[in-house]
Amino acid sequence: MRTAVLRVGEDGRVPLGKEYAGCEVLVEEVRPGSWKIKTGTFVPDDERWLHQPGVREALDEALVWAEAEPRQETDLDELEEKLLG
Repeated sequence: MRTAVLRVGEDGRVPLGKEYAGCEVLVEEVRPGSWKIKTGTFVPDDERWLHQPGVREALDEALVWAEAEPRQETDLDELEEKLLG
């Protein structure tokens, strides 16, 4: 574990070191004037729905169903008739 005193530059940046250049970081304000910084890979906005409660379970159920059901070719004319009447 490393502890360091860093100075916030005039541009508002805090230098973490070249080993973190290009890394994504999560900056969490724990309380005013106190921050927690974590490196990581974060979820893009358009994939965030995959991490909502219940979605993982639904996807897991769908995968189990897909593995158990025999694969078959879809008759698109029959499907169109079924959907559109």
